[in-house]
Amino acid sequence: MDIKTTEKTGPAGRDEKDGGAAETATAGGLDGALDGDLTDNPDTDPADGPEDDLEDGLEDEAAAPVGKETGVGAGAAAVVSAALGAVALTGTWTGKVVSERETLVGQIKTSGSGTPAQQISEIYGDAWHSTALVNGAFALVALIVAVAVLVLPRHPSWVRAVATAGAVLAGLGLLLSIGTYFDLFLSLPTAGS
Repeated sequence: MDIKTTEKTGPAGRDEKDGGAAETATAGGLDGALDGDLTDNPDTDPADGPEDDLEDGLEDEAAAPVGKETGVGAGAAAVVSAALGAVALTGTWTGKVVSERETLVGQIKTSGSGTPAQQISEIYGDAWHSTALVNGAFALVALIVAVAVLVLPRHPSWVRAVATAGAVLAGLGLLLSIGTYFDLFLSLPTAGS
C-alpha cells in the first residue's frame, strides 16, 4: 500500500535504485488505482467504450425536448409578426411605390379628356386604394404569423406576449386598411368642393 502512495508522489530517481521491482509495483499500483476508481464510481461501466459514450450522447440529444429549437423559431416568428403589424400601420415603401404608380397611370388616363370626377378617382382614389391593399396584405401576413405562433403549444411567455402584440397591431392595420379601401374614414373629395 505504501508503494502506491510513494510512487505517485516520489521522484523519478527512486525507480533506478529499486530496479525492476518499482516498475512492477507501479504497474500494479496503477492497475489497482484504476480498478478502485472504476468500482468507486457507480456511473462508470467498464464495458462502456467510446462508442457507447457516443451512443449515450446521441440518445440524450434525441430525448431532449424540442422546445429550445422551436422556441427560437417561434420567437423569431413572433418578432416578425409584430414588425409586420407595425409596418401595416405606418405604411411601406412598396405601398408608396404602388401609390405613385397609380397616380401616374391616372394622370395618363385623364390627361386631356377626363372630367374632374374621373381625375379625382383615377389620380387620388386609386392611389389610396392601392396603398390600402398593400398595407392590408402586410397586416394579413402579420396576423397569420401571429396566430400560428399563438396556436402552437409550449412557447415561453415572452414569445406569446410578442405574438399577441403582433396580432393586435396586425388586426388594427387590417381594420384601417379595410376602412381606407372602402372610404369609411374619409371619402374622396367631390369635383364641386
